[in-house]
Amino acid sequence: MTKKWFQIGMVSVFLFSLALRFWGLERFNTLVFDEVYFAKFGNNYLTHTPFFNAHPPLSQYIIGIGIWIGSHIPFWHDTVNGLTGSLRSPWTYRWLNALTGSFIPLVVAAIAYQLSYRRSFALLAGLFTACDGIFLVESRYALSNIYIVIFGLLGHWFLLLALDNQNRRRSFWLVLAGIGFGASVGTKWNGLWFLSGAYLIWIAAWAIHLIHSFLNSKLLFISPSLKESGGRRQESAETQLIASVQESGVSTYSPPSPPSLSSQTPLQNLTQLNIFQMLFYLGIIPAFIYSIIWIPHLQLDKTYGFIAVHQQILKFHLHLGGNSPNVHPYCAAWYKWPLMTRPMAYYYQTTERIADPLPVMGPPLPAGAGKVIYDVHAMGNPFLWWFGVAAMLFLVGMLVSQAVIPWVKEKRFSVPATLNVDTWIGLYLVINYAANLLPWVKVTRCVFIYHYMCAVVFVFLAIAWFVDQCLRSYYQQLRVLGVTITFIILVAFIFWMPIYLGLPLSPEGYKPWRMWFNSWI
Repeated sequence: MTKKWFQIGMVSVFLFSLALRFWGLERFNTLVFDEVYFAKFGNNYLTHTPFFNAHPPLSQYIIGIGIWIGSHIPFWHDTVNGLTGSLRSPWTYRWLNALTGSFIPLVVAAIAYQLSYRRSFALLAGLFTACDGIFLVESRYALSNIYIVIFGLLGHWFLLLALDNQNRRRSFWLVLAGIGFGASVGTKWNGLWFLSGAYLIWIAAWAIHLIHSFLNSKLLFISPSLKESGGRRQESAETQLIASVQESGVSTYSPPSPPSLSSQTPLQNLTQLNIFQMLFYLGIIPAFIYSIIWIPHLQLDKTYGFIAVHQQILKFHLHLGGNSPNVHPYCAAWYKWPLMTRPMAYYYQTTERIADPLPVMGPPLPAGAGKVIYDVHAMGNPFLWWFGVAAMLFLVGMLVSQAVIPWVKEKRFSVPATLNVDTWIGLYLVINYAANLLPWVKVTRCVFIYHYMCAVVFVFLAIAWFVDQCLRSYYQQLRVLGVTITFIILVAFIFWMPIYLGLPLSPEGYKPWRMWFNSWI
């Protein structure tokens, strides 16, 4: 793919995301789902109204800034309400989220490019991210999860850029990475998992490096003839492994890097960072950023100090109850997220006729009276998520096979001096996916599907990688598979778009056509 077509493709993805997020942004002149908290909190900062915040305050600052800017724009005020505590247009407390969410596909694409230098992989990653439903829904309302994700992803992108540079430029990008990670945690505490993913991939790189060095040092005590024969056996095993991968049809060939770029992808430079750099840039700086984020809130509400407010937040979350429908009808434990067995409705109302005014307040009509359904469902693109989980499992299998096959053939454990690009990509995606999902195993409070957003972005990258491998394969069947998967994801996004945007549906169009399972409702 040429640079020109790549740029055209990424601009198209951005404009597509932007249009969907801004179209009909004022459709529901009310507070949708947790806007009853975050939109109000953002407005409280503008009216200097003290309040207790059960999360770090960064996202509410940003929503408040959006309200202030939106209130000074002399249009898009056709509808107003006083639900935030002041007379505001819904557009004012939603537009900045919509703009921010539009950039997430670009950041995901940038990460994909830095991982591989492959434009096709980057474009697919951006496109698939733009075709997800829960990211679209979360971007269209004054909610906070968009900010956890974009700041965490920016932290990862800046880290990859730092690894791609040296000296002062590396320090510059590392500082920005620390700021990004600190801002993610300053939105919600689970933003910390993005930072833990960065540490884990760094630890993995050093572990691989040290194991390889240790195994090489043992060869010093082997006779030259044995080393020579062992080297031939190792070369033969590597040749057989490459041949077996090629026979599978999925190409792992990496095109030569442009002359202006390093011959190595950034992840291969992880061992150039020592423990002191990690602790300073990705330890002290995020902690400093997180601390100063709290200053405006603590100046507004002086009920609790810095330590006390964290104790109160922890107490609040510990008393939310377990993952049971008795606590909340949409509670969904972590193992229900990957297959999307329990999405949730953010808004649901009915009318008798499509010409009736949009319902924004009060209970729904009696059962059977509503002929038109307006539903905003926090639900991913089903096929994107399902295919993505399969791709993630494929990556796990690929990593395991690359470790096991040489051991089976040679009867000894070996670690190559340099991992190929796709192995590094697999490690990066699997480790970061696990880092953002597995901590929820120990969480006992009621959690929801939107808590999966930090992990599922790595699923989007995984399916983009797999489709890119198929499209670049020598085998026509795999190229057809890649095109088919892409087509199904695009069609699925269009098909479920009415419940992402809250468009009117007939009862039949709602169920069974779009609500395939009772657990989805």
